[in-house]
Amino acid sequence: MINITMKQLRYFEALARHRHFGRAAEACAISQPALSVQMKELEAMFGAPLIERGAREVRLSGLGEELVRRARDILRAVDELEDLTRSAKGPLAGPLRLGIIPTVAPYLLPELIKLMAQSYPDLDIRPRETVTQTLIRDLIDGRLDVAVVALPMSEPSLVEVPLFDEEFVLVRPLADAAKPVPRPEALREMRLLLLEEGHCFRDQAISFCNLSPAPPKNLMEGSSLSTLVQMVGAGIGVTLIPEMAVPIESGSAEVSVARLPEPRPKRRIGMVWRQSSPLGDKLRQLAESLQGAVSVRGSAVSALPG
Repeated sequence: MINITMKQLRYFEALARHRHFGRAAEACAISQPALSVQMKELEAMFGAPLIERGAREVRLSGLGEELVRRARDILRAVDELEDLTRSAKGPLAGPLRLGIIPTVAPYLLPELIKLMAQSYPDLDIRPRETVTQTLIRDLIDGRLDVAVVALPMSEPSLVEVPLFDEEFVLVRPLADAAKPVPRPEALREMRLLLLEEGHCFRDQAISFCNLSPAPPKNLMEGSSLSTLVQMVGAGIGVTLIPEMAVPIESGSAEVSVARLPEPRPKRRIGMVWRQSSPLGDKLRQLAESLQGAVSVRGSAVSALPG
């Protein structure tokens, strides 16, 4: 009989996810030798290799791939049992693993945490900032409880609740402030600065500007909205940013900000979580309590030209 512990399953899942002993050990808050010992014990139970130890990366054997699939199902079910207990105890409390996309986190996360703390004083918010694709995978695999992303997700296993809509605005060098605001087709002819691939905001900007699937050669990329705005301030090109970013980013560089012509590009920000989450009702209450509090963000740029 194989006596696998939940701890071993969590360690193995972390190793399968990170494909590296050092990073997996750090994620599990244990030493690398301790993780190695646990993996050897797990392999001894099965009597077969679960992992292939390479110089730079760990690979799973065929048996290892099958085990990690089953392990994730088990871990997700156990986490949901814990959530079921929490859901029966009254208001939302305890740890809440909150994912948030990078084009929202710097501008909205402090306010979200403050609002949640006021309404749910016993909530222990554990935020994680990363791109949408990673957040959705971690949600589905049970490593996150809820995420703040741009909607829609079109993922049937997730519940989506909108929080607010916001427009995109144009950022140009300060010397261009008096010039007419260009239309989308004119932006295609300018040096447009966009986020790196993987950011949903990049895809939305490309769609608005009606760029081809292969963006033009004069398109330049940055790793964050702050980097893009600094590049604009240096006279390298123009960019689009969400309106929530204006108060912070427009003061950090010599740039001008203007609204785009109608129909203006916009995005919808919302919260998503698993359909199967026992915390679903409480997460919906949380989302609905935040709707009114964050829906007025557009007032920050109400006086912009354009």
